[in-house]
Amino acid sequence: MHATPQAHQRGKDVPELPEVETVRRGLEPAMAGLRIVQVAVNRPDLRWPFPPRMAERLTGARVDRLRRRSKYILADLDTGESLLVHLGMSGRMLISGATIGDFHHPHPAPAKHDHVVLDMAGGARVTFNDPRRFGAMDLVPTQGAEAHPLLAGIGPEPLGNAFDEDYLIARFKGRKAPVKAALLDQCVVAGLGNIYVCEVLHRTGIDPRRAVGRISAARVAGLVPAIRQVLEEAIAAGGSSLRDYRQADGELGYFQHDFRAYGQEGQPCRTPGCGGTIARIVQSGRSTFFCPDCQR
Repeated sequence: MHATPQAHQRGKDVPELPEVETVRRGLEPAMAGLRIVQVAVNRPDLRWPFPPRMAERLTGARVDRLRRRSKYILADLDTGESLLVHLGMSGRMLISGATIGDFHHPHPAPAKHDHVVLDMAGGARVTFNDPRRFGAMDLVPTQGAEAHPLLAGIGPEPLGNAFDEDYLIARFKGRKAPVKAALLDQCVVAGLGNIYVCEVLHRTGIDPRRAVGRISAARVAGLVPAIRQVLEEAIAAGGSSLRDYRQADGELGYFQHDFRAYGQEGQPCRTPGCGGTIARIVQSGRSTFFCPDCQR
């Protein structure tokens, strides 16, 4: 597999950090500490070919841990390998045959785009369904997984200790890139996408077109807590469901009901005392939503 951290960032509506983290948390009770007893790989590839003998290498393996790096899920196995998963534009990892919360989800009839099916000890089934096939799966050595082409060079996690005010100020210093493009750069900070960058910039009152090198250090520092707050609120709401995204139990996310900027073109700005209207522009082929009155 040959790819870079930016490879998945050119598409639209790719699940961002909150959606992927929500899926990871949903999968954990059905997978962590359990063995994979049967694997069905129903096609040779998704966005790229599957690794050789994937079904054989997964069968019998115990999932020691489920973790997330940027927009990727990694299932660390007791075989010394990790299953690396990217949801792509329309990928879903759905659980059946298990009780999640107050509900038991029986196994559904096989669907056309069920490309990989993992039957777990205890009866749970995890199905990777991806109509557009922009998702990806790979098996990588757990030791040194960060060197995988999809993970190498990705910046710090925005909810982790390595992402702080001093770091972001240093990364932005002297750069001419628009602040929105800089925050979307996965080498600067991991997991942010179009939706949450629009929301963060609106909350902090920063014009998405402004060059990062021309933003004061104090305002750059203010981006860090705003990024964390927006992501934490989105995770608590189960992410944002726009087109294809679903949680692991099949439910929608709900953070889209709290959008203040993204997708709100023509709506009144919700910044107290502003009175402006949310506008839409295009930056690098992507829609940007912001308030021209209060974002400077």
